Amino acid sequence: MRFDLRQSARCLTACLLVTIFAIPPSLLAQASTHIVSPSDLHQAALSASQVRQQNLASVRQFLSSDRATKALQSAHMDATQVKNAVSSLSDDELAQLASRAQKAQADFAAGRLADRDLLLILLGIAALVLIIVAVR
Repeated sequence: MRFDLRQSARCLTACLLVTIFAIPPSLLAQASTHIVSPSDLHQAALSASQVRQQNLASVRQFLSSDRATKALQSAHMDATQVKNAVSSLSDDELAQLASRAQKAQADFAAGRLADRDLLLILLGIAALVLIIVAVR
């Protein structure tokens, strides 16, 4: 057996070409740059957490009002159980309840809602919260 320089050069070239074409260029590009930076992800998670905390505070404040507590008691519902169940809602459900609570508070402050209307809204919110918690 003789060492053939041409044959080994061909083999080396073939191996090099197979390696170049086997590794996709997108893999090399992904290693150097990200579409979303980690600081952007952190900022988005932080803002989502702050929005959730604001929504929780808004709903709990609404449920803690004297009229809301009286309305829940007249419906034979435990206000603390409803307040505790609110924290287990998803972000979307919590955002919807917070917007409804803010609208109800604004309407009640403007005199557009009577006690009966507030009672119906509270019963709807409490029933929704308890149903969602029971389903999970």
